[in-house]
Amino acid sequence: MGLALEMAGILLPVVLVGGIVLFVVLKMKHKYNKGTLDKKKSKSAQHLLDSLIPFGMMAGCIAAVLFSMFSRVSLLSIIALGAGIGLLFGYFAYEIYSKKEEKHS
Repeated sequence: MGLALEMAGILLPVVLVGGIVLFVVLKMKHKYNKGTLDKKKSKSAQHLLDSLIPFGMMAGCIAAVLFSMFSRVSLLSIIALGAGIGLLFGYFAYEIYSKKEEKHS
């Protein structure tokens, strides 16, 4: 029984993050194939839009490292989960920001 729980503890983050990655990649591929990837008018707004997903992953890794300092969870497992959850939040931020209208000065 102990071996099964240990294997589940190892495989659960991999399966969870793998599902998140597949979801995000397939959604972005679908948008690319349809030609509906979002474009902003200004370069700075476009750079921000393109950087939201990597920023989400970095923020997730930072939060995971901070969380691992105060818990007994393995650092490697929690960093993988943090990056995967950050990827998901970055994708949602991408979707929200891409729908936002730019203000004209």
